[in-house]
Order: sequence, then structure tokens, then C-alpha cells
Amino acid sequence: MKYKTLLFDVDDTILDFQDTEDQALKALFEAHGLEMTPERKQSYQTINHDLWQQFEQGKITRDQVINERFGLFFETQGIQVDSPAVELAYREFLNEGHKLLDNSDEVLAELAQHFDLYVVTNGVSETQHRRLEDAKLKPYFRDIFVSEDTGYQKPMKEYFDYVFARIPNVKKQETVIIGDSLTSDILGGQLAGIDTIWFNPKKKNSGEIQPTYEIERLQQLLPLLQH
Repeated sequence: MKYKTLLFDVDDTILDFQDTEDQALKALFEAHGLEMTPERKQSYQTINHDLWQQFEQGKITRDQVINERFGLFFETQGIQVDSPAVELAYREFLNEGHKLLDNSDEVLAELAQHFDLYVVTNGVSETQHRRLEDAKLKPYFRDIFVSEDTGYQKPMKEYFDYVFARIPNVKKQETVIIGDSLTSDILGGQLAGIDTIWFNPKKKNSGEIQPTYEIERLQQLLPLLQH
């Protein structure tokens, strides 16, 4: 087998972040007297996406993302809030979400018998650890690298340098990253000098960022990696 080390993204790769986010936003909006409508959800997601893009580009810090996003959103609804306090409430709702994506537990259980698996994820350390624990996925991974703990984030090369420095006997030519984000996972893998597998269940167009491989189902990893 060509690869020995597999780096897995979390959100919308092995855990269904969309479902988790929907439930958390619904609870949060209702706590502030707002019904969860498609328009409100889209408004928040646009603000959130723009802030995370700035974070990936190194323009703002993670703390700025999470402490400003709800203040900006509720402002669009004519509501003034304590943004960091709302973030804490949202985090509690978010921590409860750990729905598996695409039978990821079965795929990881099989892969863990043949490869060394690691988590590489941008986000809040407490949240990601708790969700992986609750989903019973933690035992499949040898280590978990969350951007908050590293001081860097995907797609920065420094993030991957941090990861590689902490994986015993790792070889880049034997390492591949699996993730759903072109700008975070696939670009990050390219900047780090490793192969990439783009998990693309919605059959999006990859544009300028070209992955080494592309899959629509996680089950496709088994034959792809074991040849």
C-alpha cells in the first residue's frame, strides 16, 4: 500500500456539521425570540463563512471569528447582544451534536486496522474533542490536532509542520489528507507537499484547486487506499 498515514478532517467529512449547526442555531435563535428561517440561517452562514475565510488567510484570529460572528448576525436582525456570551451559549448547543456522516464509524474502524489515523481540524479544541468522544470515534485516531491548540490553521504550511513534527516516523510521500474543503484541506495538503483526497458528496466543481483523488462516498476510501 502506498500510504501509511491518513489525516482526516472532521466537519462535513466524518461528522455531519450541517446537522449539528442547524440544531444549535435553531436553539440559539429561539432563545433570542427568533424563528429559524432559511433567510436567517443563510444570513448567519454568510457572515460566518466570510470570517472563517479571513481566518484561513491569516487576516484575523480565531477568537475574532467566534467572538464577533453572532454580534454581526444579530445586528442584521436589529438585536444588540453580548457576542462572546452568545458564542458560549452556541458552543454548548454545538457540543451536543455528533451525528456521523456517511457511515464514517465503519470506514474508520476498517482503515484503523491498516493505517495510522490522525485528526486535522480547524476549530475549538473542547468542542471537537467532545464531539469525537460522543460519536465514539476517538479510539480510531492516534492523535487529534485542532488549530486552536497549534497556533496555526489549515491551510497554513505551519499548521502541517506542527502536525508532522508530532507524528513518529512520518513520511510525506506516505501521507494523504482526506477532507471536504478545497480551500482548507486540499490546498493545505498541497502546501504541505502531501497527496490529497477530496470528499465531494455534492459533486461540486473543484475549480483551480485540483486534488490528487476525488470521492463521493467515504466507502470509496477502502479500495482506493488499499491498492
